[in-house]
Amino acid sequence: MSFTELDAWLSARAAADDFSGVVLIRRGERTEFSGAYGWASRRWPVPMTEAMRFDTASITKLFTSVAALRLVDQGKLDLDTPITEIVDLAGTTISPEVTVRHLLTHSSGIADDADEEAGESYEALWVDTPVYSVTEARDYLPQFAHKPPNFPPGAGVRYCNVGFILVGLALEKLTGIPYRDHIRADVFARAGMTSSDFYDRREAAPDVAEGWDPVLDADGRRTGWTQNIFSYPPIGSASDGAHVTAADLVRFLRAIRAGELLSPERTELFLTPQVRHETDGWYGFGLEFTLEPDDSVWAYSKGGGNTGVSNMVRHYPAAGLDVVMLSNAERGGLAVTQKIDRLVRAAV
Repeated sequence: MSFTELDAWLSARAAADDFSGVVLIRRGERTEFSGAYGWASRRWPVPMTEAMRFDTASITKLFTSVAALRLVDQGKLDLDTPITEIVDLAGTTISPEVTVRHLLTHSSGIADDADEEAGESYEALWVDTPVYSVTEARDYLPQFAHKPPNFPPGAGVRYCNVGFILVGLALEKLTGIPYRDHIRADVFARAGMTSSDFYDRREAAPDVAEGWDPVLDADGRRTGWTQNIFSYPPIGSASDGAHVTAADLVRFLRAIRAGELLSPERTELFLTPQVRHETDGWYGFGLEFTLEPDDSVWAYSKGGGNTGVSNMVRHYPAAGLDVVMLSNAERGGLAVTQKIDRLVRAAV
C-alpha cells in the first residue's frame, strides 16, 4: 500500500495553517508512513517533531477501560456491579442501577457535564468554574451528579464523558491508588508506553505540543491564534487528557492484541462491539467500531477532540494497519483521518 501522495497533501495543509500534528501508519513492525507537520508552539514558534507528546482528549478513555478490565481479570471488579456500591454517590441523581458496564459503554443514561450530542460546549463549563479548581476526579461531580438522567440505565445509548470519571473514582476506591498513578503503572508501563504521562499545562514539560486554535472574524477569516489554557482543566482525568506520542499509541494497540494487558477473555471483550449507537456505529469499552454490511469490523478506533486538540487512533483489521493522527488544533484533524480512511478503503 502506497501513501506517497499523503506527505504532499499534509505538507500543503500545514503550509496553509490547516493542520499541525503527527501522522503515523504502521503494519506490524513496518512503518508505512510517518511525518510531523506545522508547529508544536505558535508563540515561539517551535516546529513539530514525531517525538512530540499530545493531549489525547477522549483517547484517555481507552486507558481507563483497560485498567477497569484488568481489575476484572484480577477478580477485584465485576462489570455488572452498581457504581453506587463502589463509590459514595449519596445525595446525587446517579441511579443505583447504573453499573460499571453501563458507564464504560455509554449506556448509563446519566447526564453529562456538557452534552456534546446536544451541541453543548465543553469549553463553556469553565466560564463560571475556574479550570484550576478541577484537578481530581471528585472535583467533576458538582457539574453532573445532580442533573436528571437522560434515560434509565441500559435503555439507550448516549456518549457520556463523565461516566468514565465515575469509573476513575471506582479504580481509586478499589486500588487505593490515585487514578493517574494507577494508569502510569498498570497501563503505560505494561504496554511499553515509555513516553506517555499526564502533564499539568501549568508546568514545563519537554516535548509537549501546545494546543492552539484560530481566532476567526465575523466572516470566518483567521485573524490570529489563541491557546487553550482556559478551555478545560489543566491536567488529565479518567475521561480525557493523557499525553502520548504517536508511537506509544501504536504500542498500546499492539499490546492489547498481543494479550499483554488483558486475559484472552477480556481482550476479546475489549475488541468486540457492545452496543449499537447508529446505523454503522457501535460502542465497545471505550473503542468505537465501524462495521461492514456483513457485520465484519472495518475499523475500530477512538478519537478525541477539544479546543486545541484533535486526534484519532485506529486499526483496520483487513489491511492490518494501525493509524494514529495527533493534532494540537481542533480544526483540521478530522479531514486528515477521513483522507487516510479513503486511501485505505481504496487500497483494500
